[in-house]
Amino acid sequence: MIFIGGIQPKTKNLESAPRTCPYCGSPQAFLKRTDHYLSLFFIPLIPISRGRPFLACEGCGRVFDERGEALVELRAGMRRLCPGCGERMEDHFQFCPYCGRRL
Repeated sequence: MIFIGGIQPKTKNLESAPRTCPYCGSPQAFLKRTDHYLSLFFIPLIPISRGRPFLACEGCGRVFDERGEALVELRAGMRRLCPGCGERMEDHFQFCPYCGRRL
């Protein structure tokens, strides 16, 4: 018997109306949350954990907490956050290794 499954992240918008980005000022920031699901054949079935809400700007690509404070650490090489799922990654990545979104 072969089991093809695992735990995968799924990001969803919590609000339909965009907010103003605290960095660039454009109205393209959405409140999102990344939840993790147990999946079978890449279909999310059972929620495992619920993530913290974050504000992601689709214009400039920056990620903030709910209050508008930047979620960026100043460690070399790990300053970039994915606007899709909010995971931290190295600066040279062109695609997010967690959700696959093009950066």
